[in-house]
Amino acid sequence: MNAISAALDGLGKAMMSYVEEMGRILLLFLSVMAWMFRPPLKARNIFKQMEFVGVKSIFVVVLTGTFTGMVMALQGYHGFRMFGAEALVGSTVALGMTRELGPVLTALMVTARAGSAMAAELGTMRVTEQIDALSVMAANPVKHLIVPRVLAGVFMVPLLTVVSDFCGILGGYFVGVHLLDINSGIFIKNITKLVDLGDIYNGLVKAACFGLILSLIGCYKGFNARGGAEGVGRATTEAVVLAAITILISDYFLTAIMF
Repeated sequence: MNAISAALDGLGKAMMSYVEEMGRILLLFLSVMAWMFRPPLKARNIFKQMEFVGVKSIFVVVLTGTFTGMVMALQGYHGFRMFGAEALVGSTVALGMTRELGPVLTALMVTARAGSAMAAELGTMRVTEQIDALSVMAANPVKHLIVPRVLAGVFMVPLLTVVSDFCGILGGYFVGVHLLDINSGIFIKNITKLVDLGDIYNGLVKAACFGLILSLIGCYKGFNARGGAEGVGRATTEAVVLAAITILISDYFLTAIMF
């Protein structure tokens, strides 16, 4: 009983810590919203972050999306073949990519590549007192450092999701048509018949929410880093883990609401 009580106590403390951290991140989000529309709007900083988050993440997103679609087609084919429904492979791949796997995997890849970099960069600025120097010069750190990164996450993750969806469907088409001999006309027809714009639109809305989550958490962890180089490394690790967990949890609730 003591072991069970200790385990439950530890779980409760972990949940309380998570909820408290989400509250602090929400306060940061409100601060971002308050500063987002105040002039001056430095477009150069925003485009620089959009390039970093979006353009430099294309390769990993293309690779992830393509092989995810290929695996889905391969697994779906062997499952549907037992029922003589191999023609549904294309629509299954398309629905899986546009609704779920495209947004989620893209967000996780961007978290690992760009979210961690946000935390490391801001954490380094914090421990070297560059953020404090901005405050001394009457330049709001949230306005100059966090707002461009959050906007880049919200705008670029949906665009990367479009790339991921396209590559996943293309990879599924290659495996299904060229390797498994599914009729190409039926493959494409079932995609156009069963996948509508609502599926794509809802997937992109989820991607925008995930982009907001990963950028906010990355900036929050870096902005509040303490303890020198060790603290920066710890903040970077915590940013990736917390963002990934939050993305997966929010994915369930967004899916329950949208679909």
